[in-house]
Formats: sequence, structure tokens, C-alpha cells
Amino acid sequence: MAFITRQFVRSLSSSASRQAAIKHVTIIGGGLMGAGIAQVAATTGHSVVLVDMSEDILKKSVKVIENSLKRVAKKKFAEKPEDGEAFIQKVLKNCSTSTDAASVVQSTDLVVEAIVENLKVKQGLFGSLDKVASEHTIFTSNTSSLPIADIASSTTRLDRFGGLHFFNPVPMMKLVEVIKTPSTSQKTFDTLLEFSKALGKQPVSCKDTPGFIVNRLLVPYMMEAIRLHERGHGSKEDIDVAMKLGAGYPMGPFELLDYVGLDTSKFIIDGWHAMDPDNPLFAPSPMLNKLVAEGKLGKKTGEGFYKHK
Repeated sequence: MAFITRQFVRSLSSSASRQAAIKHVTIIGGGLMGAGIAQVAATTGHSVVLVDMSEDILKKSVKVIENSLKRVAKKKFAEKPEDGEAFIQKVLKNCSTSTDAASVVQSTDLVVEAIVENLKVKQGLFGSLDKVASEHTIFTSNTSSLPIADIASSTTRLDRFGGLHFFNPVPMMKLVEVIKTPSTSQKTFDTLLEFSKALGKQPVSCKDTPGFIVNRLLVPYMMEAIRLHERGHGSKEDIDVAMKLGAGYPMGPFELLDYVGLDTSKFIIDGWHAMDPDNPLFAPSPMLNKLVAEGKLGKKTGEGFYKHK
């Protein structure tokens, strides 16, 4: 009898410490990343609210999601277009929009922030949401370069704050980096891992270090490609071809830089250089700085290291 009682108590204790599954998700930021995260969460049966500052932005976000779903449906339901239309409507029904973040987060399980890469702006957002969100609500940031702990410092829920770093385009890319700060509770971390799996993604565990795993390796690699070119040791075309054919990469570093955005790459490396100025991997590039100053930011402006139509 005592054995059964002990087992029962342990079972109750385990259940109490386990975070409930995430059902309601709030995405802050209606850009490409936010819209992509919203699409994936809605597709996997989560109730999603996409939040941004204006209805115009949100209308564009919904259009992006709808167009993406149409492409998915065209492939997935090629033989039965009526099933494809039903699929699109079902996903869209799971996704609503709002310009009132404070109201929305009062009844959400998870907040995923995907706004501008500015620490003070992110801290301001989370500081205000912390005052109105439910006690059980987990906060996360999709930042690619800023320390999660620094963003979380504006809140009183350090144990319920982590990172969920998705990759663009979110519906296509399978990876999610799940970031645990020294203050993130194991319960919160486990919940974020399970949520990532529920989205159909492959999560990897990361410490709260600059760039986490992927960008910590990728950004210095791209910067070294620029330095190689700056030194005259290889043309950008030859470096790209070499890495595609020699290393099996789908894109060369200069093609990737243009795709990511030269301003984004500069922002990341400048931030890391400010944190660790003696690290040669984080040294700024005069060539990159010049292109950004000229407004040549890559694919999104029509010209970066290459010209784009």
C-alpha cells in the first residue's frame, strides 16, 4: 500500500511539474518570419493570433500566408483541388489578427516575438506585455543575433523566457533552434522543445551564445568569404562556385549574403564586434560597410554583391 501511495504521489508531482501543451500562440510581428511562423502553427492545429501595428500590415501578412498555402495545396492536393481549397480555409480559420498585443496576450500560452532586431525595442515590448500576460504564458524571441537573457531582463518571468529561432522560409525550413538561458526553467525548455516538434520541426538545443549554432558558424564563414575577396584571393563568382561544387553548399557565400540581406549581416557582425572587439571572427568588413552605405542591400534592393532583376 505504501509503495502504491509513493508511486501515486510521484505521479501527481510529475504531472504538476509538466507544462500544459501549447494550444494558443501569439506571434508579434507580421513580416515574412512572423507570417511564416503563424502559417506553420495554424497548419498544425494551433489557435494563432498574428499581431502588428496596423491593419494594412496585417492584411499583407494574411495575403502572404494565403499565397503560401495555395502553393502547398497545389502540390499536396494536385489530384483533388477541392480538398486543397478546404485545407486552405481550415488553416486560415485557425489564424486571426490583431493590433492590440496587450489584449491578446492575456489568454495566450506562448508569445513568439519576430520584430525588428533592436534590443531596446524588444525589451520595451516584453516589458509591457509582462504586466498583462497570464502567469503561465511563455515568452520567446525569434532573434537571430541578440542575447535572449538581455531581452528577458525587461520582464519578471525569467524562468518562462526562452528563444525559438526559426529559419526563412519558415514553412520550408525544418530546423528550430531552442535557446535556454541560465534562468530558463527546464519545464519551459521542455515545453518549447515539444512545441517545436508539434510544428513538424526538428528542434536543436542551444545555449544563449552569440548566433546560437547556425549563425555562429554561418556569419563568420560569410565574413571570411568577403575578406578573401577583399584581399584579392578570389573573385566572388569563383568563391561561390568553389563552395557549391567543392563543399556541396546549395548557395555560395555571396549569393547567400544577398539573399539574407547585407544590412542584416552587417547588423549582426557589428553587434558581435561591439560585444567582443578582440575576436578576429567578428571584425567588420570595409567592403560590406560600403555596399550597405550605398543602399546595395542584396536581393531586396535589386543589387548587393550581385545585380538582381
